[in-house]
Amino acid sequence: MSIIKKKERGSLIVISGPSGVGKDTVVNEYVKTHDNAWISVSTTSRPMRPGDVEGETYNFVTTEEFERLIKEDYFLEYADYVDKYYGTPKKFINEKLEKGIDVFLVIEIQGAMKVKELIPDALFIFLLPPNLKTLKSRLKNRGTETKEKMIERFKAAYHEMNQVTKYNYVVISEELTETVKKIEAILISEKLRCDRIEEVYLNNEEEYMHEMLLEDKEMPNKILEVEE
Repeated sequence: MSIIKKKERGSLIVISGPSGVGKDTVVNEYVKTHDNAWISVSTTSRPMRPGDVEGETYNFVTTEEFERLIKEDYFLEYADYVDKYYGTPKKFINEKLEKGIDVFLVIEIQGAMKVKELIPDALFIFLLPPNLKTLKSRLKNRGTETKEKMIERFKAAYHEMNQVTKYNYVVISEELTETVKKIEAILISEKLRCDRIEEVYLNNEEEYMHEMLLEDKEMPNKILEVEE
């Protein structure tokens, strides 16, 4: 039996970063090798791009449908980014966390800051490109947007990168395997935090423990509840 028992609730992890940095690729790769991780699928009013899969990359709706969902309090958070709506549905998130499953939200900075207000103990990770030249190349190689829209996204990315200090961690997204390892290391360290301890298996009577040690007797485990 371990000397401590940790809280079984999963972690809520918010991933943000400029368009083209590879947020979805990194998180999808992480989830492939971790059974206790789940990606919340965002809803958007942007058009589908080549390679998009309904219900996997996003839930795609019209602007009118998105605005109706806002009125119905469907979203945990939502934001208007480059003239398109993006939002995180509330459904399933708390259910997954209660089961000990880590939930990833891949969302824009506006939405991330709303989540931070509502759930301040969530984990916030910002992905950065190795340099602006690489980011420009990634955006260009997508081949899915007009030159004007690409310039708009690049300007937005430059602004977003100045918001990095609002996050708990920053990771340079360069080589995929190494980036995933860094995300994994962050989550491991977070789960070792003292505030995740639920119980400590010790006897809380110091004199009794001292006596047992002096007499070289075997000390039984006893649960000590740690007050929140």
